[in-house]
Parts: sequence; C-alpha cells; structure tokens
Amino acid sequence: MLNNYENMIVLAPHTDDGELGMGGTIRHLVELGKKVTYVAFSTAQQSVPEGFPKDILKTEVKQATAKLGIPPENLVVYNYEVRKLGYVRQEILEELIRLRKSSDFDLVFIPSLHDIHQDHTTIAQEGLRAFKNTTLLGYELIWNNLTFNTQCFVKLDKHHIEYKINALKEYKSQGNRDYLSAEFIFSLARARGVQAGCSYAEAFEVIRLFL
Repeated sequence: MLNNYENMIVLAPHTDDGELGMGGTIRHLVELGKKVTYVAFSTAQQSVPEGFPKDILKTEVKQATAKLGIPPENLVVYNYEVRKLGYVRQEILEELIRLRKSSDFDLVFIPSLHDIHQDHTTIAQEGLRAFKNTTLLGYELIWNNLTFNTQCFVKLDKHHIEYKINALKEYKSQGNRDYLSAEFIFSLARARGVQAGCSYAEAFEVIRLFL
C-alpha cells in the first residue's frame, strides 16, 4: 500500500518525536524513493540541559534526519515554546495550511489522537484540521498514549530499526531516557512485528483513509 503514496509529511511536535514514533518507517520510505518532509515545531530550548547550547536540538534533528536519509531541504524546524503549543494553535494551524498548499502531500503522519502530552495533542488536532482531506496515520509514542489502536502496520527489516537507533543516538542532549534505548526500540519493533506476522514493524492508527 505504501507504493500508492509518493509525497509524505511527518509532523513532529518536538525534535525527535518523528524518529521515535516512526524512524524505521521513515527509512523504509526513503529506500522506496518516496519524498519525506519532516516538520518539527519546537526545539525545546527551555528544556535543554545545562552544558548544551540552547539551540542544540536544532543541530541534533538535522543530524538525526540526515541519518534516516531526509535531505536538508525537506526538513522544516520551527521554534515554538515547548509545552505551550496550545497557546498558539491558530498560528500553527495557519502554518500547517501553508505547508499543505506548498506541496501535494498524499500521506500525513501525526501523533496519535490519544496522546496526552499537551504539545502532541495540539499538533495532532491541528494536523487533522489542516489535512482532513488527506490520508492521515497516527504514530505511536507509548509512554504518552493512554490507549493506542494498532490498526495499521508497516513491516520492516532489522536494518530499518538499526537506522532508527542510529538516528536517535544523535540526540545526545536527551541523555539516557528509557525510550531512547536500543533495547526498548528493538523490543517494541519486535512486539509489533509479532502482531503483524513479521520480524519487525511499526504500528499506526488509521485516522483518515482515502482509497
């Protein structure tokens, strides 16, 4: 089914969310020759640990997405304040509409609509509003999801997960968070693979589907 789509956009509330939720899928799409645009809305400058430049996450997202094969011209990084995206949701909606008009996207990835993080909720809701006439899939960040409907799977190979892990290693400013560990990432991909009848997979919610 992925071969039916050519021009995808990944909406990430913060730098690293897209890689965490669907880094293996991004690499798979790149290998298929698809155009993937990655949009991050916050570089979380207010949350950067001491000892790092305040704009370190902008540097890290460039390196991480490059590891996945996304060219620099397909990376868009905004600098909205972390945990306050909801305060500027109309401005974000207008930016999303501008992005929609800039290219004929046929597949849009957003955070799950069941994601309880305030910034993730904002991007999911405004992404749905802006791209309501496009196929939309919600990616999984299980530590933020009260529930998640595994309605769609992208079957992956081991090397896709390795690319995901290598991309996430670029986020040195994020330290040793549990969800960044290679063990966790492989375990989740394996669990989703068992559900999908393959070795590895990433799961998505089907939010809107146009056939």
